[in-house]
Amino acid sequence: MLKNKHLVALLGISILPFMGFTQDKKDTPPANWFNLDYKADGIMGISTEKAYELLKGKKPSPVVVAVIDGGVDIEHEDLKDVLWINNKDSNNDGKDDDGNGYIDDKYGWNFIGGANGENVNHDNLEVTRLIAKYEPKYISVLPSTPLSEAERREFVAYQKMIADYTTKMDEAQFGETNYGRLKQELDNIISVIGKDPKDITKADFDAFNAVSDRQKMAVRIAKKELEKNSFEKFYTDIKDADTYFGDQVKYHLNKDFDPRPIVGDNYENATEQFYGNNDVKGPDADHGTHVAGIIGAKRDNGKGINGVADQVKIMAIRVVPNGDERDKDVANGIRYAVDNGAKIINMSFGKGYTYNKKVVDEAIKYAIEKDVLLVHAAGNDGKNIDISKNYPTKYFTDSLGAITGEATSWITVGATSWELDGDLLAEFSNYGYKTVDVFAPGVAIHSTMPDSKYKDQQGTSMAAPVVSGLAALLRAYYPQLTAQETKDIILKSVTKVDQKVKINQDGSSKKVFLDEISTGGGIVNAYNAIVEANKFISNKK
Repeated sequence: MLKNKHLVALLGISILPFMGFTQDKKDTPPANWFNLDYKADGIMGISTEKAYELLKGKKPSPVVVAVIDGGVDIEHEDLKDVLWINNKDSNNDGKDDDGNGYIDDKYGWNFIGGANGENVNHDNLEVTRLIAKYEPKYISVLPSTPLSEAERREFVAYQKMIADYTTKMDEAQFGETNYGRLKQELDNIISVIGKDPKDITKADFDAFNAVSDRQKMAVRIAKKELEKNSFEKFYTDIKDADTYFGDQVKYHLNKDFDPRPIVGDNYENATEQFYGNNDVKGPDADHGTHVAGIIGAKRDNGKGINGVADQVKIMAIRVVPNGDERDKDVANGIRYAVDNGAKIINMSFGKGYTYNKKVVDEAIKYAIEKDVLLVHAAGNDGKNIDISKNYPTKYFTDSLGAITGEATSWITVGATSWELDGDLLAEFSNYGYKTVDVFAPGVAIHSTMPDSKYKDQQGTSMAAPVVSGLAALLRAYYPQLTAQETKDIILKSVTKVDQKVKINQDGSSKKVFLDEISTGGGIVNAYNAIVEANKFISNKK
């Protein structure tokens, strides 16, 4: 995924909602900044380390947190000791020893894999799948064509999808062409210079003799970027961009691409639950591994990072491909998590369209009935999601889209940066006075990556697990708290910021307070939450 929005601007491409792009800052934060305290460290973290000082002497009980994502590296050095293990079915004997319908689900389950061990990697965007569904029926329809009321609603929705899809495809094809050409020229330049990208400097480009206009342009762009970052980082960004746009064209927006036969389920049967395989890592576990580390990477073991929660068991549930997740899989992932003991579910994914909202709504209701807290990333479009939807949502709706209820033990999380200034709100973060509940660190978050590596990533996908980790911390040390009480404590204990922050609204910049763009009006704070929990427990006695 593309990590630098300013690179897009260099090539004249409109900004797209990428999960990991960089917010330009004058400096860089400490690697563990999301756990730091503003008063002690001058960093807008959530005061995790300070919170643990209040917890000395308390005996915690481990809490299971389900990471519904694209896969988790269960062999990572900083995660292997904090994994949930299904001891009743961990023999890898090809049998469903615990009778839960899932064979050898030792660490969790993969709902986008086949029984033969094959896995879905790429998939379409939901808008692509919906267009493929409705196109045969509506492609030839005119505004004057007689339609029923239900068909008319579908047709209007289809027309909006086509407009959105066309814009996305135009951007993807433009990006694929331009980033592909730039990467090709950089590859040629690297070959002539004869150095590894990590060793190339501005001096190498100053001495390089460009032989074409394209090479001259590549040199100009590279030299400009080298004023801010290393060539290796710039080159990696270009490769990521080239891959991203290529995937958009080949898979995400390709109406003829259908990987679902790999899974082997009856996709239209939303009640079907027992499909997939036990490969919870899958072909691309970068995102899910990073998320898992933020929640609960082993603390104080001398390796990598310290996750937020120190008494957590990570349950890995794979439902998110390289593309948009499918509602049936999301619903089944939620139900699996609940049925196997998760008390918190982290959902660092989202999409602008939904295929079967009802099945997801029913799964969310089921989780709430079982006292499970759901934490969802707000999304990275820089939009007001009171208006521009990001599914799944905490609002239940009927067949006409009217709101019929609200998920109570649900937290939607936007992202913030480390400096207390006008750029505190991450420029990519969605917001919403009614829809977003709180904010949490989500810029330049250092966490775990597959093969026992570590890396900075950013997005509301990183902010959500900060909150999930905090929720796990509370429910571990205060096991009497319900999911609803945990949510209430988190929202009540946020750090209020007496500073306006910049948001993008209708194409222009505007300054607002956090309580104008969220229900909680602040940034989560672990220390404050522990103080609040102590008060709450004392008052209940």
